[in-house]
Amino acid sequence: MKTYRAAVIGCGSRAPAHIEAYQLIPNASVVACCAPSARRRDPLAAKYGLRAYADPAEMIRAEQPDIVHLVTWPDTRVELMSLVAELGVPLCTTEKPLAGGVKDWRALVTLEQRSRTKFGVCHQMRWQPHLVQCQQALRSGQLGEIRFLDISAGMNIAGQGTHTLNYGMSLAGDLPVTRVFANASGWDAADPGHPGPAASEAYLTFANGLRGLWTSGYVSPRCGDPATTWQHVRAAAYAERGRVLYEEFGRWEIVGEGFAQNGNYGGMAEWARNNQKAQAGFHQAMFAWLEDDQKTPGTAFKQSLHEWQVVLAMYQSALEHRPVDLEGFDPPDDLVERFRAFAGEVR
Repeated sequence: MKTYRAAVIGCGSRAPAHIEAYQLIPNASVVACCAPSARRRDPLAAKYGLRAYADPAEMIRAEQPDIVHLVTWPDTRVELMSLVAELGVPLCTTEKPLAGGVKDWRALVTLEQRSRTKFGVCHQMRWQPHLVQCQQALRSGQLGEIRFLDISAGMNIAGQGTHTLNYGMSLAGDLPVTRVFANASGWDAADPGHPGPAASEAYLTFANGLRGLWTSGYVSPRCGDPATTWQHVRAAAYAERGRVLYEEFGRWEIVGEGFAQNGNYGGMAEWARNNQKAQAGFHQAMFAWLEDDQKTPGTAFKQSLHEWQVVLAMYQSALEHRPVDLEGFDPPDDLVERFRAFAGEVR
């Protein structure tokens, strides 16, 4: 069995989840971590027995990892992903959202076209066991053709909205979106690393005519602890002969003709165990892709670039009060800035 070496760039609060998932991957291990701050990198390295570096290029050249996990803020994406590609790392994962605006998105589109590195975005809950059951029930055909998607998050688009978009698309076999008709209000800058509309709703049309509603922010349904904004992640699909529902911090169900399966997330300790399984599943999907080009995961670079184009189309639609077709959509470089001025700051 081939073994893999992993390295982590970014030593903040999300890094341990990436590292600890390797406890469930017998043929891979994390060997190094990197951050400019010794205060962050040294305790992480000591806790997990890693070699610590201040410079990412030095780490990659010294360690020759098979995969690099970028656990950093969105404004570092282009620079670090370009570095990883330039140094010939075979695999790389990055946190969500993939981009921060139009210029970053354009730069990453160009990178995807010329890079041999296989990139994936960490929508790890796509491999959460309950969501996987929902995906399998729809793929089996027992519920018939999907008629409608309903996906939502309590946080804004940059905080959780791209997660739910990806989870919803996983239920629909990753069909591309062809049209967006949206409304949004307020600019939420409370989290400077993940700014976005305080509230947004988008009516999506997919390539086969499937329709869906994608909601983010305070207008979304509540399905977790109402005292939080982050426990309201959900993805539902309604089909000819049944439905599926996945709530990250709530219930799940699969209902068909004459049968029903259901449960709940099991509390935070169970959630943490399933999150670790999901994180490991994401990493293993990347390794499978490295070994076989046909095993492209639904979190691959090209898919995520399409999803960010959907985000940009949502901004354009909200600004111009009209549907936006994805084919030929060429957003202006200042689109996000124009939308922010239009929406107004949330205070």
